[in-house]
Amino acid sequence: MSDVAAQIAALEDAGQNELAAALAGLSGGRRKKLSAQVAELDLGLIGSLVDRFVTAGEGEAALGEVTEAPTIPLPADAEAERAEADARSAGENLLRSDRVSAVLLAGGQGSRLGFDGPKGNYPFAPITARTLFSHHAAKIAALRERYGCSLPWYILTSPQNNDVTRASFEEAGWFGLDPDSIRFVIQGTLPAVDARTGAILREAPDRLALSPDGHGGLLSALRRSGALDEMSDSGITTMFTFQVDNPLVRVCRPEFLGYHAQAGADMSNTAVRKVAPEEKMGVVARVDGRPGVVEYSDLPDELAEMRNPDGELTYWAGSIAVHCIEVAFARSLTDGGLKLPYHRALKKVPHVGADGKQVTPDEPNAIKFETFLFDALPAADASITIEAAREDEFAPIKNADGVDSAESARLLLNDLYARWFEAAGLAVPRDADGAPPDLEIDPRFALDAAELAAKLPPGFVVDGPLALGLDEGPTTAR
Repeated sequence: MSDVAAQIAALEDAGQNELAAALAGLSGGRRKKLSAQVAELDLGLIGSLVDRFVTAGEGEAALGEVTEAPTIPLPADAEAERAEADARSAGENLLRSDRVSAVLLAGGQGSRLGFDGPKGNYPFAPITARTLFSHHAAKIAALRERYGCSLPWYILTSPQNNDVTRASFEEAGWFGLDPDSIRFVIQGTLPAVDARTGAILREAPDRLALSPDGHGGLLSALRRSGALDEMSDSGITTMFTFQVDNPLVRVCRPEFLGYHAQAGADMSNTAVRKVAPEEKMGVVARVDGRPGVVEYSDLPDELAEMRNPDGELTYWAGSIAVHCIEVAFARSLTDGGLKLPYHRALKKVPHVGADGKQVTPDEPNAIKFETFLFDALPAADASITIEAAREDEFAPIKNADGVDSAESARLLLNDLYARWFEAAGLAVPRDADGAPPDLEIDPRFALDAAELAAKLPPGFVVDGPLALGLDEGPTTAR
């Protein structure tokens, strides 16, 4: 029996007769193309998801009892400052001992930004047009220099943007980093299925309607690619995971690493204070006594709006999708397949019908399946959450304008760098609204206010827009 004949038989056994007939009806290169995609399908997993979410009509699981999660707040007294200093020392030792890897989630496209290409290639910087990839690469380089560590960098891409992402790194000379220290890992995909029948959909006669399997797929992608084995073999014990669209993130923040290590935690979170009950951020909490993150859309209004006697939100800890994850914990969650729950999303998915004609639905017609990384938290034997100062660590770029846009990130970055200069004793001009000029500081010049103060020459003046430590181009540093 040929490979294609075996695939057709397997599809028929799985109840995917429409796809089996479509594959049988193709020939030449088009059959080869569709066959290659079919070969990657986990028909057993897809069948179980169809049984649950289509045949049985299963919805999302009930939320369970939500209670506050213990959180390490920003230090407010001398004792807390000493504890943070101890954690910082522990985290720095972890970095110096080469036990940490940086893992960037960068599978998204810049469509919502009106940008054609991987979101990491978005030129966010106001003066130099530096890209998000370049900015994060500079942080990796600075950390390696500061702590004398290898800090391997793993980058999760998607099938859609992997080739372009790799090419952008090559064209930029790997942003000055050793190419062998960067590893690209491609996120997995799952097909959309018809919401009524469970039939796997095709977006073209020879191409499946595939979607990323969610950020929880990071773990299976790391396992499938051999990256987890690679980390274990090289002595890496802890992964620091972060999102490509947050230029303010403190990559491998030592305090966070240290608190995580001191607690013997499997997986930990960084949170910032929500600005309002309705802000669209998942909330770090405990669900049925276990650590977790509750999606903003799942948190009942009465809990979202609940306040403590001091007027602060009870459920204030907004997740910024920054985690420490133990490599051993990731391995345990991927032994014999990914041990995370799958979620369903009802979507409008254009596709070709059994007759090969294009179908453009007016209403949601398909189910997509995905996993969430934070769903690993309930399996953690120990987990900690630390608070980060929102103005120092969270400036997501998700929208073309307004909230969480490049403009809002620009204002936050300008203010951060202005405060660094002011902490060094320099005056920074501000407009009538208190906003400083556009400022850029290459992380390789200074990762924080203290390093900036130590490097500024006598008589340095900030009198307008300034790009410190950067050439005129978007990717290189002086």
